[in-house]
Amino acid sequence: MTPTLEDRVTGCLVGAAVGDALGGPVEGLAPEQITARHGGRVRGVVGPYHAQWRTARPIAPYHKGDGHVTDDTLMTHALVRVYAKVRDHLDAYSVADHLVPDLIGTPRWIPELEAEALPLQRVFLAEKWIVARLHYGHVDPREAGVGNIVNCGAAMYMAPVGAVNAGNPAGAYAEALEVAAPHQSSYGREAAGVFAAAVAAAFLPGATAASVAEAALGLAKDGTRAAIAAVCERAAGFGDWEEALGPLREAVAPFDTVGPRYREPSLGARRPSRLHAVEELPIALGMLLVAQGAYEPAVLGCVNYGRDCDSIATMCGALAGALGGCAAVPAAWADQVARASRLDLHAPAAGLAAVTREVFARDTARRRAHEAAFADLAGPR
Repeated sequence: MTPTLEDRVTGCLVGAAVGDALGGPVEGLAPEQITARHGGRVRGVVGPYHAQWRTARPIAPYHKGDGHVTDDTLMTHALVRVYAKVRDHLDAYSVADHLVPDLIGTPRWIPELEAEALPLQRVFLAEKWIVARLHYGHVDPREAGVGNIVNCGAAMYMAPVGAVNAGNPAGAYAEALEVAAPHQSSYGREAAGVFAAAVAAAFLPGATAASVAEAALGLAKDGTRAAIAAVCERAAGFGDWEEALGPLREAVAPFDTVGPRYREPSLGARRPSRLHAVEELPIALGMLLVAQGAYEPAVLGCVNYGRDCDSIATMCGALAGALGGCAAVPAAWADQVARASRLDLHAPAAGLAAVTREVFARDTARRRAHEAAFADLAGPR
């Protein structure tokens, strides 16, 4: 049966969280390191890479693994809470007025810290930038992202924007660019827009991995478009994610500023450019194509790719979950992640689906008011 709106939203958000949790313990590693550590490819939830995770560098003091979600999911759920308050489309001021207070005002359970803490105490420095610029610097929210490192930090939590604009990729793209403005600039902001558009495209009736990639290419600009095109072209030659690991990395490498050693970024890493792209989104789309939209092989391909694989698997998991609905996400994985992370993965999705219906009703009323006004203005011809 065709998944309902509610089912697709649930698949999208649960799929993103599960991908995040599977990728977390092997983030920053190469495929060869992952295989050596785990005695083969990762096939599900695994424990931390370092047994002494509290003191191990460079990941201390975070308990990555054992089904714990990372900051990708924490930020995604925070954005869902903003939608629950505003109950309409968001803009840069929504981030200043609602997301920042959420990050600094309410302690929440942080799985990787195994404690209650402010979300601000867990998020990466590129996300702390939002608070520094908006709460302390009083910068115009529409310009606050300028100067931050350019990475996938904004893109990784834009799935809710795609869901609220379900079936409208262009609308999702425009809204995500606005929401990402306080966080990112350059190709980091562009990735946020294109990822949201891809999620919205995955909600369309009859959507496939190929149609999602086509929608992303139709809206992407500059290096982001070139990187997606290169990776998707290479992905077309593979039907097995293990065989695609090296070729997809080769395809995206010319557009990636981080360089071959993920833990030792190049001098030009994460700087603004019209020629480059974040690595994560093109790889997520490429693995989705390799797996023909199937959740499990797509996400496992992203996880075993290594590097920033928690964010790659988060994006790919959101897309595959939106395509197939909640049933596409292995229930055993979802249950294990929910228990380990002490999170209700379904409640945010139910709330976001309700907001999505409300926003569509508002959009319909606004469109009809515009049509009536224009009819009066234009008059008979």
